Amino acid sequence: MLLFEGKLSLLCFLSPTPLAVLLIFSYLEIDVVFIDIEESVWWILLSYVVFINIIIHILLTDYAYQIAVRAAFLGSVFTSGLLAACFLPDPLTIFGWYMCVMAFFHYSEFLTIAITNPRSLSIDSYILNHSNEYIIAAITSWVEFFIEVYFFPELKEMRLVSCIGLCLCVGGECMRKLAMLTAQGNFNHVVQSVRRSDHELVTHGVYRICRHPSYVGWFYWSMGTQMILVNPLCFVAYILASWKFFNDRITVEELTLLNFFGEKYLEYQDKVGTG
Repeated sequence: MLLFEGKLSLLCFLSPTPLAVLLIFSYLEIDVVFIDIEESVWWILLSYVVFINIIIHILLTDYAYQIAVRAAFLGSVFTSGLLAACFLPDPLTIFGWYMCVMAFFHYSEFLTIAITNPRSLSIDSYILNHSNEYIIAAITSWVEFFIEVYFFPELKEMRLVSCIGLCLCVGGECMRKLAMLTAQGNFNHVVQSVRRSDHELVTHGVYRICRHPSYVGWFYWSMGTQMILVNPLCFVAYILASWKFFNDRITVEELTLLNFFGEKYLEYQDKVGTG
């Protein structure tokens, strides 16, 4: 049963859905929309986002407000990505794909924790403020994209690369979420230093493939985002930075798990690779 915070976030994330319906009608040229969607869509989106945030501000306070406003923001980014993918000229359409991928990843992190481990649920479960390095990396990728769009627009027309990147993102996302759903309450965004009494070693499902499937999924998702944008410089930088981050994180986690489970984890290490 999804707890209140999860339901609230889902409602707010899906709140721009009417815009998506208008988009579909317009995109399929179904004659039931009585305005020029292509010319008005960004004003509609802006007005709708302002309206949603006013309603949230009036109805909610404190923790519920913090959950709702973040979910509504991510839902608006996702919808903006759909609009960009459909209405902006090439090569800007692929930035719309990227927006959808980013928004869905961050929202689904919160929702999956709400389903699998509600006691650890917090505002940080959106991992929007993951780290300063994460924010800098994202901004750097945007800067590279728009500089290359201006100076080398033909580079961004390599649609096959973007499609492969999208597939990597979807595959990585699925693997990470499968890992979280398999681990249930044993999964946490923060490496635990003290073992809970109900903490179990998970070795079934995707954990039979590798010991850290959530990190493997996130790694491939990260690479995929830069392939979507066809960012050659950030693609290389993301591989190096992500490898270092996950290598350091896994080293700490492996030591922690050895401390928690001892011989049992040593046997698991012998049978299954890191990832």
